[in-house]
Amino acid sequence: MDETAFRQARKAAIQRPCPFEKALLANCCACSLSARMNIAEREAVACLDAAASDACATLLGLLRRNSAFALHLAQSDAPLTHAQEMKVQCGGLAGLQRSLTGKEAIGDIHALVQAARRAHADLTALPYAEIVQSVAAWQTRRRAGQS
Repeated sequence: MDETAFRQARKAAIQRPCPFEKALLANCCACSLSARMNIAEREAVACLDAAASDACATLLGLLRRNSAFALHLAQSDAPLTHAQEMKVQCGGLAGLQRSLTGKEAIGDIHALVQAARRAHADLTALPYAEIVQSVAAWQTRRRAGQS
């Protein structure tokens, strides 16, 4: 399946793509409102709730903007490489988890976002200085045989 056909099939099959799809596919975390599906030979993740998807998209946008300096980006809206996106998603969620509970292990994304909303009046009020430290420190997994 060529890339254009895949994008069209994905758009038809997934009404609301999960904003944290890369983190979910990398098994950095889980989400009770996600649904995995296969399209051709690829796996995709959809969100089952519109409000939750909006909250996660807002959080991801804030994580990207606040992590720009740690990712050595000249502009906060610059496109991210896959590795940078993984750092933002997995590292950002780990940092948020640590700021709320003191633990690094990320459980359910939806529960984490809800806990962040309860702890802080607004997602813009999260302790991004602390969260960005986790983004900067997060390491991608090495392939087998690489050192």
